[in-house]
Amino acid sequence: MGFARTCSVALVGVEGVVVEVQADLEPGVAAFTLVGLPDKSLSESRDRVRAAVVNSGGEWPQKKLTVGLSPASVPKAGSGFDLAIAAAVLGAAERIDPRVLADIVMIGELGLDGRVRPVRGILPAVLAAADAGYEQVVVPECAVAEASLVPAISVLGVRSLRQLIAVLADEPVPHEEPDEPGRPDPLMAGLRLPGTGAVTGVHGLGAALHDQGHDLADVVGQRSARTAVEVSAAGGHHLFLEGPPGAGKTMLAERMPAVLPRLSREESLEVTAVHSVAGLLPPGKPLIDVPPYCAPHHSATMQALVGGGPHIARPGAVSMAHRGILFLDETPEFSTHALDALRQPLEAGHVVIARSAGVVRFPARFLMVLAANPCPCGRFSQRDTLCECPPSAIRRYQARLSGPLLDRVDLRVEIDPVSRAELAHRGPGGDSTATVADRVRAARERAGARLTGTPWRTNSEVPGRELRSRWHPMTGAMEDAERSLERGVLTARGLDRVLRVAWTVADLVGHDRPDAGDVALALQLRTGVPRGVPMALGALT
Repeated sequence: MGFARTCSVALVGVEGVVVEVQADLEPGVAAFTLVGLPDKSLSESRDRVRAAVVNSGGEWPQKKLTVGLSPASVPKAGSGFDLAIAAAVLGAAERIDPRVLADIVMIGELGLDGRVRPVRGILPAVLAAADAGYEQVVVPECAVAEASLVPAISVLGVRSLRQLIAVLADEPVPHEEPDEPGRPDPLMAGLRLPGTGAVTGVHGLGAALHDQGHDLADVVGQRSARTAVEVSAAGGHHLFLEGPPGAGKTMLAERMPAVLPRLSREESLEVTAVHSVAGLLPPGKPLIDVPPYCAPHHSATMQALVGGGPHIARPGAVSMAHRGILFLDETPEFSTHALDALRQPLEAGHVVIARSAGVVRFPARFLMVLAANPCPCGRFSQRDTLCECPPSAIRRYQARLSGPLLDRVDLRVEIDPVSRAELAHRGPGGDSTATVADRVRAARERAGARLTGTPWRTNSEVPGRELRSRWHPMTGAMEDAERSLERGVLTARGLDRVLRVAWTVADLVGHDRPDAGDVALALQLRTGVPRGVPMALGALT
């Protein structure tokens, strides 16, 4: 009887569970049994592994073979267990010393010719192995850069099963002929899923959009909206832009990622792990260090927004926008169920999806930007009569955005059409992206210094109770906001959000505590009702 064991990782959402892969050989009729809750793609590994071993020059044991995946109660999915299964079988057949395999974690799919192909979720799998105390991991050669992002763990990249056998058996490592120059590497196909990428509105490059010529200085006019964008980026506040088509709503949203500060090391690993599980890592750039930008189409389903799907759930748009921007253009055109599903991630910073195969949790702390027309035709305004929509159609259109969802939006700005004079103006425009980004970075540094020693990083994350009890605005600064609460203009949640925005305004203009002017601007941005406060932040300094 031969027995060997090694390890691999099963992903549940973006969290990994180390799985022990055991192989047992017994006398009897040649058979291959795989146990431990495998899915269809994992069950098919029996044929892949057998062909890969034979085509790599190994001898397949003609005995009763049982491969067990422990713990058996955890569902296993995907083809990432192939490499570990092949190594365990060869260890049980004594082609490899079983003692060498026991403390190694192996992740990778096998081709029929023995090549090792990449799989999704390399980074979270290696993170799980490191957290479990393992010190060595074997991954496909083209995924070494991604796996090496995890510190204090040794990464071995192999291109074929023959190379792995040689390394573990202490034999000369065979040379694998590289593909012809200029031809696409077929092994890299496993790093991305078909039908994903820029056309879906998911950009892992985030702030790199600025390098493609997207600058805030390109936006003509819209002083109020530019101020709201700056406040939103500085404090992480959700933003609602309402105005006619062509006024610049999408232009402003596309330029917001470049205004946000770059991600910290911890945030980068979080974002990269989500994109790795989804198969959306940019080629040649394993670490995403800039805020992502996700703009799903208005026909997206609830599962596409928050995550889901059959069997094991996949991350949705809210998770792909983690630590970045989620832009919902033509928001009233989204389904009501999909929009209402955003309430939980907006409050909790994560989304929990329950399926028959288990419960998964995805991170979803994003900055939401909503854009909408004032009516179906988009020309409704208080100053002209170009709109031909009946009042009932306007009410139905605006009612598609529920009150509870809008109550979670901190900033609401009405955008006016751009005038001919503004378009013809040849003088200096508004501040550039670089200038606004510097102010946003300075404001976040002030907020970070104030929040040192707390679990929060931006003003939008601080609970209202903590904000009222630990950090106080100037005396009398909140009187107008409190009167709005008494008149029913604001809810209790709305009052807390006005206070958060006031702290962000104070950080931007350099005030130690919010004064009446800061609160008035926050209240004006929250309700959309003019209060005689200049929308330029420079007027408050």
